[in-house]
Amino acid sequence: MSTVALYSEQGGAEAAVEAGLESSSPTSGAGLFSADFRKNEDLKEMLESNKESLKLEAMKRVVGLIAKGKNASELFPAVVKNVANKNIELKKLVYVYLVRYAEEQQDLALLSISTFQRALKDPNQFIRASALRVLSSIRVPIIVPIMMLAIKEAAADLSPYVRKTAAHAIQKLYSLDPDQKEQLIEVIEKLLKDKSTLVAGSVVVAFEEVCPDRIDLIHKNYRKLCNLLVDVEEWGQVVIISMLTRYARTQFTSPWTEGAMFDENNDKAFYESDSEEKKDQTEAKPYIMDPDHRLLLRNTKPLLQSRNTAVVMSVAQLYWHLAPKHEVNIVTKSLVRLLRSHREVQYVVLQNIATMSIQRKGMFEPFMKSFYVRSTDATHIKTLKLEILTNLANEANISTILREFQTYVKSQDKAFAAATIQAIGRCATNISEVTDTCLNGLVLLLSNRDETVVAESVVVIKKLLQTQPTQHSEIIKHMAKLFDNITVSMARASILWLMGEYCERVPKIAPDVLRKMAKTFTAEEDIVKLQTVNLAAKLYLTNSKQTKLLTQYILNLGKYDQSYDIRDRTRFIRQLIVPNGKSGALNKYARRILLAPKPAPVLESAFKDRDRYQLGTLSHSINTKASGYQELSDWPAVAPDQSVRNVEVIEPVQEWAPLVGKTKKPKSDKFYSDDEEEKEEVEGSERSGSEGSSSSSSSSEESSSESEEESSEESDKTSSDSGKSSSGSQKISSESESEQKKKKKKKTKKAPQKSKTTPAFSDSDENGNGPAAVDSSSSAESSSDSETDSEDDSESDAPTTQQKKKSDVKSKPKVEGKSKMEVSLLDLDDFSPAPTNAPKPSVVSSSLLSDLEGLSLSNVSSTMQVTTPSFGPVKTYELLHHMTGKGLSAKYHFPRQPCLYQPSMVSVQVILANGSDHSLEEIHIGDRSPAGLNIHCFNTIERLEPEASVTVSMGIDFSDSTQAANFQLCTKEDQFNVSIQPAVGELLMPSTMTEQDFSKEQGKLLGMNETSATVTMATANTSSQAINKQVLSVANVGVVSSTQNSFHRFAGRTVSSGALVLVSLELKESSAALLTISTEKSVMASMLLRDLKQALAQA
Repeated sequence: MSTVALYSEQGGAEAAVEAGLESSSPTSGAGLFSADFRKNEDLKEMLESNKESLKLEAMKRVVGLIAKGKNASELFPAVVKNVANKNIELKKLVYVYLVRYAEEQQDLALLSISTFQRALKDPNQFIRASALRVLSSIRVPIIVPIMMLAIKEAAADLSPYVRKTAAHAIQKLYSLDPDQKEQLIEVIEKLLKDKSTLVAGSVVVAFEEVCPDRIDLIHKNYRKLCNLLVDVEEWGQVVIISMLTRYARTQFTSPWTEGAMFDENNDKAFYESDSEEKKDQTEAKPYIMDPDHRLLLRNTKPLLQSRNTAVVMSVAQLYWHLAPKHEVNIVTKSLVRLLRSHREVQYVVLQNIATMSIQRKGMFEPFMKSFYVRSTDATHIKTLKLEILTNLANEANISTILREFQTYVKSQDKAFAAATIQAIGRCATNISEVTDTCLNGLVLLLSNRDETVVAESVVVIKKLLQTQPTQHSEIIKHMAKLFDNITVSMARASILWLMGEYCERVPKIAPDVLRKMAKTFTAEEDIVKLQTVNLAAKLYLTNSKQTKLLTQYILNLGKYDQSYDIRDRTRFIRQLIVPNGKSGALNKYARRILLAPKPAPVLESAFKDRDRYQLGTLSHSINTKASGYQELSDWPAVAPDQSVRNVEVIEPVQEWAPLVGKTKKPKSDKFYSDDEEEKEEVEGSERSGSEGSSSSSSSSEESSSESEEESSEESDKTSSDSGKSSSGSQKISSESESEQKKKKKKKTKKAPQKSKTTPAFSDSDENGNGPAAVDSSSSAESSSDSETDSEDDSESDAPTTQQKKKSDVKSKPKVEGKSKMEVSLLDLDDFSPAPTNAPKPSVVSSSLLSDLEGLSLSNVSSTMQVTTPSFGPVKTYELLHHMTGKGLSAKYHFPRQPCLYQPSMVSVQVILANGSDHSLEEIHIGDRSPAGLNIHCFNTIERLEPEASVTVSMGIDFSDSTQAANFQLCTKEDQFNVSIQPAVGELLMPSTMTEQDFSKEQGKLLGMNETSATVTMATANTSSQAINKQVLSVANVGVVSSTQNSFHRFAGRTVSSGALVLVSLELKESSAALLTISTEKSVMASMLLRDLKQALAQA
């Protein structure tokens, strides 16, 4: 509803802008919104003067006042006198004013109705539109017939701008007099047939407002709306997509049926050699997507690149609700891109992603880093990101997520820290492997200084303990010891509940806790008192010797408590547990009532049930049905007749895709290898894309959608021309269809080729043909052309000679290079290259990898790059002594080269030597600790002869921590526990930047991000060369060239997270120097500072 209201109000602002543009010269217009607050007493006199120039100047100032939000309603009588003025510029401004105030001053506005009626016949289209807008803004029932007549005339106007205004007026008239609905529907039906892109959005808004259930009006216009969609203005696109989503759910069958096979492109059978697979295909009932369903999906896909976030969100919800499940993933990158917008946009997008991520985790797992919480995020954004991270958690990534959560718990934002603890609890229940780890972590949090953290931890621990209480009596004892220090009532109540529930497991501690509670009972909160009464009752039943008197005392205190809840509970408990003549029957069941086994609570996402509302709607956002919300209907079991969407009677479209498989084709042995065939396919798709003709590559898509594509190209070219009828384009398209069929039947020697090399990250041009066109209409055509080539099964062009094929094969690497270069720079942060199976240093140069590492659109200057180290001191550390390793010895060093396996890993080279007198077999890496440690292991060494040695490479993701990576080095017979402890300087990679960039970045990293100390330099280390040598021996950083001799600067980035680390050394007098390290990683900074101080101080 909000979108509709916003959209219909847009007209007024639009007219104001137009009026301001047309009626103001460059000199006078400059001061329209200036801050020069002149007195406005003279405005009335100026408006009533005889001079046109004075009136015009006065109206500009009045409209300026309205734009600033000032009240100019007292000028209404003076302004309305000028409504019949012949000066067009003045008249436009008067109309802008009247649109704003006509509703407030209805009586005076009514006096000018005859003027408005005359203006409806004005030769200037803007005057006609403005007159209609003012007329529809006068909310008086008596002029409804006049408004109705004006709307009907305007709907037939030659100007699309006036027709658009008529569509806006329909909503206003309907809200004023709903009885006019039938007449208004006739006007809407007429306007829906309009071919102008200017009108399309506005009339669909009117349709949604007046008669959203009349989908029969959409049938004939469905294909036209799909084809015009890319050229409609942005807010119109939002409304049309929303309407078409509802329409599609009523007209097409579900593409989500289990076991359904997509038979749109039935060419696969041609390649199959396995007869069993063919058999399975024939047995499974194929799902054939309606061509109109595919048309909608194809024509909305380019809009994922829209600059308007609402359009992207609309397309995303359309794909979520309508697309086959394997196609929904294409919206992921676009949604993640929206997270770089304002926090209001982030909030809505994150809510929708949270709902999506519950059902389809795989969609957003590759982009997990995009949901890491930033310190600048607002609390509600942080909470939503936390929700998504929890939804995405699985066995593979839980260690990374828990490391993030550890940081979040320390947040100064208490609400966020509490929400993080809840998230840890959810991860623990969902992933059994980490339950114990989470519990231990939460128990450690109990000693936190912050009460909120402790309280939330207690509540979550209580829920977790319910899942497996037998194993955790130690934790319950630990919580009992902390009980005196905890002040938050919810946490105290949770501990008391645990004591009572598991009192038999802590028989000595529970009575003592009850004794303490008896002392402070009167001062406690109500929730704590209730749990104290429950604890007393449970202990009375299980340990009455020790607790009988205490229980009676507490029940007596509760009997006279101020709260009636506690008084009622006390009476109930006394009657239940203390036997007497009246309540003897109930007393038998006291133990079964109070100590009954209770089901463990289920920790669920708050977004679990949100999917009952359509994504992107207000109802979904507030999780309650908002007024005006229209529910999506379920898919029909049988698709309604698709011929209702045919604009004119034509032959029913025959599905000739299956014929491709049936036509007999001469089977020939494969001349090329598989690799060459794939190359050939790349060139085929590239050629057809570069030639830009979807007709030449005769697509095996259903013919009707193909013809619609052609008609869309026509309508794009002639969208401004409202004179041409749609039937002409239909005839042309039907003719082209029959030609396509004839060509198809003639081509029997061609094998359909499925394009397998669509670049993964390119949305604009799917054939890798360089950047997409800038022009909106041409980009629409090219994108739809390229999609028919790449998505559907495209056949090769005219037969090519052997020679051409060979030359194309040779040019293959170029094609690949092109497609790789089209990675959207916005998304580079979120992608890490897929690890290769075997390291091949010759294929990927280290400089290329480091260049890719440096690509980022953060605030860092473009001159900053990651480089290879300028100095590489090799320090070798012992990994395994030959005595301990039974002859196997191992040493390691950090080569300071980018890791080939994964950019976030630190490269480690290990030298394995056999010092024994016999050969060692099957040397490999075994178990690792912690379990989630990301190590790229070296390949198993089958045999190492005596006195022989071998150097192998590993990659370890230390996650910017100096915590040791523990793992087992195994041979066929033995296992040895070893660990690699990185020096903090080895967790960096060098970065090069200019002195100006260094100062700029250092200025951003002040306060807590800056660590400095005074260093007493050794005399041998005062020269520039010596300083560089000492610093580089400690840390893998790059030298920043400096214009001052007393300043030495070094820059690097952390390998895992890419955080900037800046080191500056300012030489003072008498061999003293100020060493400053600027980075977000404060722990790393302090450790690096210590190491550098030590290196610079020693000779």
